[in-house]
Order: sequence, then C-alpha cells, then structure tokens
Amino acid sequence: MTLICVTYVTRAKISKPALGVAVVSREREEKMAATSALVLFSGGQDSTICLAHALARYDRIETIGFDYGQRHSVELECRSKVIQALRTNFPEWADKLGEDHVCDLSVLGDISETAMTSETEIEIAENGLPNTFVPGRNLLFLTMAGALAWRRGLSILVGGMCETDYSGYPDCRRETLDVQELTLSRGMDRPFTIETPLMWLDKAETWELAEDLGGQKLLDLVIEETHTCYLGDRTHRHEWGYGCGTCPACELRANGYQKWRAKVAA
Repeated sequence: MTLICVTYVTRAKISKPALGVAVVSREREEKMAATSALVLFSGGQDSTICLAHALARYDRIETIGFDYGQRHSVELECRSKVIQALRTNFPEWADKLGEDHVCDLSVLGDISETAMTSETEIEIAENGLPNTFVPGRNLLFLTMAGALAWRRGLSILVGGMCETDYSGYPDCRRETLDVQELTLSRGMDRPFTIETPLMWLDKAETWELAEDLGGQKLLDLVIEETHTCYLGDRTHRHEWGYGCGTCPACELRANGYQKWRAKVAA
C-alpha cells in the first residue's frame, strides 16, 4: 500500500543558497528548531491540550495526524475544527499555527486485529491489555513524525502519551519514549526531543491544565470540539463532551472531569 502524507499548505520551491548564505541559514535553522515543535495531533482531548501547551511555549507549531485505518473517522474530522477554533478563540496563537500534515498509514489497520481497527467488542485480551491496543502504533507515529520533522527543520516532537490514567499501553510509557527518542536521534543523526506534557498527570489534572492554559474558552473548546470515544459517538452530549459514555476512553474522560470539578468546588 502506498504511503501518502498530505500537507495543507502550498509552498514555493526554494533554490539552493550560496555557501555564505548557507552558514547563516544553518544557524537560523538551529535557532528555529529550538523555538518550534511538531505536535502529534489526533483531534482528541489529550492532543488538543498538548497543542495548546506547545502554542503557549513555542514560536511556531506544526501538526501531524494519522489515518491508520481506525474503526471510525470522527476524531480525524474533528482535527480541522479544533485548529480553526484555536485560531478564532486565541488570536495570540493564530500566527504560531503553521502547517498541518495528515499521513495515510492505513497499512497499520490492514495488519492489525484490534478493537480500534475493526468492529470488535472492547475487552481485556489474554495478555492483560485491552484489545484497543494497536501494536506499534505510537512507535510508527513517532517515526513518521520524526521523518517529517527532519525535513521541516524541527527537533521537538510533542505527544499526548500518559502513564498515569491510561489503559496500560506499553508504547505510552516514558521509558519506551526515551528509547524511541534515542533511536530517532541516532537513526537520523540529529538530536530529537519527545515531549509528553501529560505523562505524569491524571485526567483531572489534564482538565486543570486546560483551564490554566486557556481558561473557560479552552475548556469549552475541548468539550465541544474534541473527540475521545472509541465508538465514535457524537450523538450523546455529556457535561464533559460527546461520546457513548461507557467505553474505556469515555469513562476516563468523564471520571477525570468529575474529579476535577469536585476539586474546583471544594
């Protein structure tokens, strides 16, 4: 299957610079790499908050998403709405938002047999992991993000992985990401950093971070525009957002919201 990566901005072709200009250009690129980041952005709650976190820290942000043959496209459809809402509601961030890239990784869905890539009932597998675990998914995402970042002159990758309130996925653990960070740096001969702002936060603290970053406007955006539900349900509206309310992703999001609201009310 052909791998396709679509970038939603047209760029002019740049001619090769002279030697003296190249030195200055390289210094500029190094500075840009330290003040820019590529955010792995799915359209879900966690990656949206990570995107806001990056926008608050860096001067230029690009985003990358993946169509990997997931059982529904709802989250992907939310991506552009979230980006537009960020531009509209946070004008101080609008100019920082650069190109958005979407990569076709549907081959991953072709070789996977999981509840995330097929109409399978969600349950705990014999290995103790939920069958929503897609082996190699985050590793592949980060490899593709690294390849794009290398071409775009970026060295910081930002992801919403977390091992506090999570389903036990081994590719969400910080030790896994440390190894992946080293692999990308060695394999591409360029230092990469994988930032995970939510790694040690539970879901209540994630809601709290959203409020700290963007106040009620960002909270409303997360509730109304992002999507987490494994089943792709956008028909049931809860106080924490849309979803079936019963899948593991909805339960984590709902429980975190309730815990955060209780803390705020105390």
